[in-house]
Amino acid sequence: MAKFGIKDVAGALAIAVLLFTVGCGDGERSTRNEVSTPVVSAEAPTVEAETEPAPTVPDLQAELTNSRFRTSDSPIASYDFLNHSYPLPRGWENRDGSEAQLVNGRLDPVSLPITEDMPDEEKVRRRAERRIGLSHVVTKYFDANGDGSDEAIVILKIETTGNAIPQIVYVYEWSDGGPKLMWHFRTGDRADGGLKSIRPDDGELVIELYGQDRFLLGEVETGKVQGDEVQICCPTHYTLSSYKWNGRHFIRQGPRLTFLTDDPTAPPSENLGDIIAERDKNKK
Repeated sequence: MAKFGIKDVAGALAIAVLLFTVGCGDGERSTRNEVSTPVVSAEAPTVEAETEPAPTVPDLQAELTNSRFRTSDSPIASYDFLNHSYPLPRGWENRDGSEAQLVNGRLDPVSLPITEDMPDEEKVRRRAERRIGLSHVVTKYFDANGDGSDEAIVILKIETTGNAIPQIVYVYEWSDGGPKLMWHFRTGDRADGGLKSIRPDDGELVIELYGQDRFLLGEVETGKVQGDEVQICCPTHYTLSSYKWNGRHFIRQGPRLTFLTDDPTAPPSENLGDIIAERDKNKK
């Protein structure tokens, strides 16, 4: 039988303690490594919904209110058109045939309420007292009839208490010490025959109205041609027409030219309304 001395027992104990210590140390390192490793959860990226930008509403009065033709050496430029009495064109007349008197460039509308329970006589009276409102937009001075002297072109806005911009244009010459009316006409509302510009060109009066084949017949603007349906704020076309003074009236000259508002250098369409009418006639 083998005999173990004290030294042998002490050595065995030392080895056992060493093995235990090593084993515990490995466990601590393993646990420490496991705890220190972060757990990252994958999150779906946030996608913002795309929104279309709001359409830009064009300034349809820009050419009327610019600085062109604002002054003149003619005596008509000294006349006070802000305090003047104006006749009204067909469709906008007062019931009693009275003119519209501006005071400091403005005339407030008159509209009395009418209810169903009113006597008929009262309804008639209130309708007769209705008056349109007017406000001065601009007065321009240039030779509109080719006689070498400047005329005054007065543009008034019809006050509708809304966003509509129907207008009336007055052409005055200077005669016998005061303004004499040569022509007045109404225009439509923005894309529906609204006034884009008015200017002279080689002895003629050039007028541009928004819309396809829109021009003037006497005191009124023509209506829409078939297919000319657009947002009222944003016209896609405008029509150029020219008028020449014959001593009594302004008479339309040449073709009516319809242009694209976004590309005015593109070839225009001539007399588009006539083309559409002929096409529809052939379909029948």
